[in-house]
Amino acid sequence: QVHLVESGGGLVQAGGSLRLSCAASGSFFRIETMGWYRQAPGKQRELVAAITSSSDTNYADSVKGRFTISRDNAKNTVYLQMNTLKPEDAAGYYCFARERLRYYWGQGTQVTVSS
Repeated sequence: QVHLVESGGGLVQAGGSLRLSCAASGSFFRIETMGWYRQAPGKQRELVAAITSSSDTNYADSVKGRFTISRDNAKNTVYLQMNTLKPEDAAGYYCFARERLRYYWGQGTQVTVSS
């Protein structure tokens, strides 16, 4: 079992920055992939960014060049540095972890971007 705890959401003005963190705990062998999805009201959940245990990354086109995902394997923690935030980035951001073909989810953290 993997338990994920997110932090770092909040309110920011357009053009500002936020850093999300997600720490994994529990009993597990190795977490292969960690990352973030987001979901805004009335919209489908979309993958924002993901990173493997070997630091291969994947980003949604809408955040490339603005968001950076990183990972501390020793701490089982993933980070999402979000720069140049836009109102359309506002959403609930959900951390996920994949371990042995199972997916685990955090409770979500809200990001609000004022224009």
